[in-house]
Amino acid sequence: MSGAEKLIIEKEEILPGESKIISINVGRLPSDTRINITAHIFRGNQEGPTLLLLGGIHGDEINGVEIVRRAITEKHFENINAGTVIAIPLLNVYGFINFSREVPDGKDVNRSFPGSTSGSLASRVARTLTKKILPYVDYAVDFHTGGASRYNYPQVRFTKNYTDSATLARVFNAPFLIENTVIANSFRKACKDMGIPSIVFEGGESIRLDGYSINVGLQGVQRVLHHLGMTDKTPNKPDYKSIEIHKTSWLRSPYSGMFIWSQSSGTYVKVGEPIGMIYDPFGTKSVTVNSKKEGYIIGHNNASVVNQGDALFHIGYEIKK
Repeated sequence: MSGAEKLIIEKEEILPGESKIISINVGRLPSDTRINITAHIFRGNQEGPTLLLLGGIHGDEINGVEIVRRAITEKHFENINAGTVIAIPLLNVYGFINFSREVPDGKDVNRSFPGSTSGSLASRVARTLTKKILPYVDYAVDFHTGGASRYNYPQVRFTKNYTDSATLARVFNAPFLIENTVIANSFRKACKDMGIPSIVFEGGESIRLDGYSINVGLQGVQRVLHHLGMTDKTPNKPDYKSIEIHKTSWLRSPYSGMFIWSQSSGTYVKVGEPIGMIYDPFGTKSVTVNSKKEGYIIGHNNASVVNQGDALFHIGYEIKK
């Protein structure tokens, strides 16, 4: 979308140089409580691309909510020169209120795209975003965290065999850049089907705020804005060198018991290296968890008690030199 074109969302016109907050209703709860999507729109005076920044597809993944919220309150978009920023800090309002990944029917919004206006709440939320926001969007960044006690070291996931998605990931420049295929019915799949380059930022774990992940996310946003010509402000250079990863696998628990990791996310490990221990609660048995891959730990499980087969360490390998 050109920065000089008309932008009309929910019958509200946002002109070049203007900013507005727009509320889009997606449904009601049995209590008659309305569920709305709140979108902050910022437009530059000059032509340019439209960038969507999206948080809270999973309501319990609050680092993403905080990154977009802080970018708004710290006025990162107030004086953009060109193009448009659509910032949605919290898509899944119900999940946020209930510390939940899902909506009332147990469905995942990020497995419900492109959605349906006659479907479940998850499907309605997805359809509203697909129908009323995505047609205006040229680039998208979707902010997430690890779930269910799993911590993700700050990373960006980009779409395999999609050059524009890979370029956007490299511009964002998180510590890890991870190539993978899109998941069916996900937001990123909907973007790909509509020709919108998108990336997913993952940082921290659900329910908890993680300062490092939030800062990496904010700096990535600044780099994207500068790259797209939306701001003249030169972004800070990161204090790390990004590592590009092309394959990942989960190391699962060989035994049930109390879990203590000895190597955390961000660490380079070798095959056979001890990276954790599992103990039974009676003090009669212990099992060493050894890495089965050589590569970087990009995520780990913070649960204190695990069952056999639970995901413990997410390891990235096939590293681009």
